[in-house]
Amino acid sequence: MEHVLPERQLKELQKAILDFMHTQGYTESMDVFARETSNDGFVADAKDRHHNLLAKKWTSVIRLQKKIMELETKLSKLQDDVRTGAVSTRRGKPAEWLPRPPAQQTLAQHRAPITSVRFHPQYMVLATASEDMTVKIWDSESGDFERTLKGHTKTVQDMAFDAKGSVLVTCSADLTLRVWDVSDEYKCVRTLHGHDHCVSAVCFIGADKIASASRDKTVKIWELATGYCVKTLSGHSDWVRGLGVSTDSRMLCTASNDQSVRLWDLQSGECKGDLRGHDNVVEVAKFAPVASHAFLRRLAGLPPVAVAKQNGTDGASIDEPAATSQFIISGSRDKTLRLWDCASLQLLHTFVGHDDWVRDFVVHPSGKTLLSVSDDKTMRVWDLITGRCAKTIEASEHFTTCIDFSTVNPLVATGSVDTTVQLWACR
Repeated sequence: MEHVLPERQLKELQKAILDFMHTQGYTESMDVFARETSNDGFVADAKDRHHNLLAKKWTSVIRLQKKIMELETKLSKLQDDVRTGAVSTRRGKPAEWLPRPPAQQTLAQHRAPITSVRFHPQYMVLATASEDMTVKIWDSESGDFERTLKGHTKTVQDMAFDAKGSVLVTCSADLTLRVWDVSDEYKCVRTLHGHDHCVSAVCFIGADKIASASRDKTVKIWELATGYCVKTLSGHSDWVRGLGVSTDSRMLCTASNDQSVRLWDLQSGECKGDLRGHDNVVEVAKFAPVASHAFLRRLAGLPPVAVAKQNGTDGASIDEPAATSQFIISGSRDKTLRLWDCASLQLLHTFVGHDDWVRDFVVHPSGKTLLSVSDDKTMRVWDLITGRCAKTIEASEHFTTCIDFSTVNPLVATGSVDTTVQLWACR
């Protein structure tokens, strides 16, 4: 008979069944089952990962079945409402789906300040990192806690999912990066060593490479498959706090304690620009997504792409290879966010409004707005056409350190020094 399960999973199931039999006192049945499945010599151990696994899986299945039934009931009701005209099937434009107070959920399991929040790119899953040395995984729809990832021995500073959501990479003050296999219950499959100081930021470069920034003043490029460091970028004179990669994986931007933002060519490893203008530590820098380019050009007074091409002006910033790396946005302890032109290396706009350090930001999927968080405990919504703050939301009772926007459902997550994560519904 052909097995439905792969050999490894089949063995896992057999050991979980043997552990269950031992727990229930079915010793004779256990001996027979162990012999028939070639698991002679199996010894049940409360510290073994198979201990109580069958019961845990069973309760998980029951919980999922209950959730499916609840969702089916909601779907049926919505379909009835649509048929009877009780609700409209028309939804507002994505630009109108902004976080509304109060927070929909408060996630409280961490024991120290939150350092990073990341939504899974395909599923309703949220990962949160903390100074308590752990990463926690949550159901972002229900707010249910799912698991804790342990392995780092100091603060987990940042993390990133790959585009498919099959791998999670974390970085830590313990000088390492860790690679977690999402499909194998978040098993840690690799630990990357090479930095000489705290690793403060991480991101994926395409599907097969990782970039990391460190207090050792460098950025390192790693091969995901082997864990080897294939390139080191040096140039900053102080701690490299943050980094971002262009969607075509050709360019990298970095933020540093030296108050600069740098632009790097990943193919050659050369620094293509040193952007100066901030008056304090630059906490974060990211490339503006393509969806925001038209709005940012209007904000900066640049001609639309079609006009610029026709007139032969501004050619460098609209060159096809550079289409995904036209603009960089940075946030700093000088309380501002700044918009930079990657072609001219000029400052285009300064967003003024926060009353304390700007810690993180994310551009709305529509490209029309930007959401930032700060030590002033607020989340601010910026109109990228006017450059003005359109809304201020009290995000937490302490410094607000990080933010992310879900691409699966309209949710925003923010993390705080008060050890909680807030989930905000967008409507």
